[in-house]
Amino acid sequence: MFAQYHALKARNPDALLLFRMGDFYEAFFEDAVTLARVAEVTLTSRNKGEPDAIPMAGVPHHAAAVYVQRLTDAGLRVAIAEQMEDPAQAKGIVRRDVVRLVTPGLTWDPAEIGASTSNWLGAVHLPRGRGVRGVGVAMLDVSTGELLAATAADLDAAVAEVVRFEPRELLRSPKALDDEALAAAVTRLGATASPVPDEAWDAEEARAAVRDALGVADVGGFGLEHDEAAVGAVGALIAYARRTLGRLPSNVQAVRTWSPAGVLGIDAATRRNLELFRRLRGEERTGTLMHLVDRARSPMGSRVVRAWIAGPLTDRAAILVRQQAVAALVDDEASREALRAALAGVADIERIVARVAQGSAHARDLVALARSLASVPDVAAAVHGLPALAAHLPVDAVGDVAARVGAALRDDPPLVLTDGGLIREGFDADLDQITALSLDGQGVLRALEAREREATGVPGLRIKAHGTWGHVFEASRAVADRLPSRFIPKQELAGVCRFVTVELQEIVEDVLSADVRRKRREHELFLLLRAEVAEAVPRLLAVARALGALDALAALATVAVAQRWTQPQLVDAPVLTITAGRHPVVEAALPRHAYVPSDLALDVESRRLSIVTGPNMAGKSTILRMAALIVVLAQAGSFVPADAATVGVCDRVFTRVGAQDDLATGRSTFMVEMAETASILHHATDRSLVLLDEIGRGTSTYDGLAIAWAVAEDLVARVRCRAMFATHYHELCDLADTHEGVVNQSVAVRDQGAEIVFLRELRDGRASRSYGVQCARLAGLPAPVVARAAALLRRFEAAAPRDARQQLSLFGVAPDVAVADAGAPDPQDLADPLRDALAALDPDTLAPREALDAIYRLRTLL
Repeated sequence: MFAQYHALKARNPDALLLFRMGDFYEAFFEDAVTLARVAEVTLTSRNKGEPDAIPMAGVPHHAAAVYVQRLTDAGLRVAIAEQMEDPAQAKGIVRRDVVRLVTPGLTWDPAEIGASTSNWLGAVHLPRGRGVRGVGVAMLDVSTGELLAATAADLDAAVAEVVRFEPRELLRSPKALDDEALAAAVTRLGATASPVPDEAWDAEEARAAVRDALGVADVGGFGLEHDEAAVGAVGALIAYARRTLGRLPSNVQAVRTWSPAGVLGIDAATRRNLELFRRLRGEERTGTLMHLVDRARSPMGSRVVRAWIAGPLTDRAAILVRQQAVAALVDDEASREALRAALAGVADIERIVARVAQGSAHARDLVALARSLASVPDVAAAVHGLPALAAHLPVDAVGDVAARVGAALRDDPPLVLTDGGLIREGFDADLDQITALSLDGQGVLRALEAREREATGVPGLRIKAHGTWGHVFEASRAVADRLPSRFIPKQELAGVCRFVTVELQEIVEDVLSADVRRKRREHELFLLLRAEVAEAVPRLLAVARALGALDALAALATVAVAQRWTQPQLVDAPVLTITAGRHPVVEAALPRHAYVPSDLALDVESRRLSIVTGPNMAGKSTILRMAALIVVLAQAGSFVPADAATVGVCDRVFTRVGAQDDLATGRSTFMVEMAETASILHHATDRSLVLLDEIGRGTSTYDGLAIAWAVAEDLVARVRCRAMFATHYHELCDLADTHEGVVNQSVAVRDQGAEIVFLRELRDGRASRSYGVQCARLAGLPAPVVARAAALLRRFEAAAPRDARQQLSLFGVAPDVAVADAGAPDPQDLADPLRDALAALDPDTLAPREALDAIYRLRTLL
């Protein structure tokens, strides 16, 4: 057996091998140790206690999907080795073979994936041919049958798409293997990087693979005929799926292309900063935008909501189509609630269809499918009369499939397909006859007994069970000679004779085997039924996607009503005007009416850049995030948290909010901040929205101020986009005096001497102070520390020359004489440095310019 195991392991060296042995999948050697650790099962050993003991761990075959999912969640590949013959009939060692590989991107059982998330396998392709432009990106989710493809303008744009889809596994072409940005994205996503042979990426090989796998004569219908970058990525996905699964599942019906330019660009840092799907600290979903807006009644609807939030649109006409559908449901409460009630009974049709296509669907899956399809007429009736919803309704309700399944399967069939109890009475005549035998064997024997008694005229003829002879006819010796020749003698006793007949033997055999034959026949009928359903996969997927879109629209309408959101006005002009805007997640966490809203007005002419000042904890970051989230929601087709909003369609949203080390790549807080800021300046356009918070904090005061000033200047002068810049560098407020399009705003506070009250409202004008010491007091810093800080602050403010606090300090004071970072020495301690500096001067040799510089240095020391 171990020779067989080692041979299979040698063919799959990079996978954990699960070796079928009876009712268990077993792992041995190092694989057993890994299985025990990751899947949390018991580690034991074969030949326990012996010198040649072999580590061993196993999982029951009926629950293997759960454990395999744990392994792939940990980034492992799993090889499934099945018994290829009946152990009872095998001669010698049972033949086994690896029937499939399971990887993070190609799951074994779609039921084990989170209902509201997709399970993407991605591919990124950099073509090597001359004249070929762009980078191919493709995504495959076998659990829903989606196969998507695009060509990004460059590798940065491709990485942005990878981040948007968050694939669990990524295939990279040889040319892209060493790209640092792509590698960093894979690391941050926790994705598994998998190799694919060079030939799979070749455009001609890829086109042939698409034609063969999808059964089409031409890939032009998918938009791939002349797109070598995208088709290469699709070809790699198909090759990998075939090598791993054995085939491309039949629920993958087509390639759908998209344009990255048609999707609002949201880079990884912005996605993280806005907490769209995860909290900044931790992976919990609570407290995210997705958690707030996901009011869907079905898993399909949840996945659509997630896709819309992850990829808002940039085509105003397409956004308006979606927005008008949401508005129709907001305005019509009766239709909205009827739609949601009809959708409440809809199961995850997409993933049921995936299991049907893979041949793993059980009877309860098909029953759930039939019940879900039965809801389609109610869904259509709920939105009848709403023209904005008409385009989203299923064209085909697939009622024939629902009727066929309903006629075939019992309402509550067992989970195990071979246990019987699946098929309704009356569906199959042969099964009904076998079932009658199985359930009423004694009745059949009594009926035979009665017939033979009447036919022979022997009233005492009986059928009885005998330990040796089985079921026999018994008659007294006195009448035994009256029985016809078809009664075959078996035993003669003093008072009774025993006989059998051919019919009795056949009936007994039928009765005894009826239960086994009943279960076998039910299994056969179920497999035929599942094959029938599989023929309807394209129609079923169309219904599933229509229901998912309707569910998502109803979810957005529901949250809009519950949170008192308003319909934004979408325009092509690069403006952003918000009246009484709120951060959606923060507002939802507060008591009703407790959130203080803010107005905001940006445009690329007179109000391109807003410099936002104010103390810590006043709400600057919340206001910046509010602006970004309103744009994301508006371009996703949703209503927004504001009394009114006019949103000029953005091509990208950038945020640089908060600071943290990137331990995965060994970068400090400051380097992370600078890298993210650099990306913004390289990629922002005049149609972007840029939101920066505290740029330059991770270095010395003068370095940080210089960088913040230069970044602000570049945004307002070169990029000319809508931007907000929250800062404690009050010097930046002077930009409004020298640059057209810069305005000063601040988050209002009420100064009550030693205490401050945060008013949370954004107002025009600069903040007079940063109130850092007061914030420290509110944060609970010990009173003596706060008092000492207040005294030092007064001393520093009095000692620092005015020029060191104004714009000219960037040019007039050298960093080596700056005092802002000099700590807090006692004035008496300055005597020695000042004396030393004076002693070092020779007035007779100083030129006028040198003397002036010396005075400034001495002034600084003083």
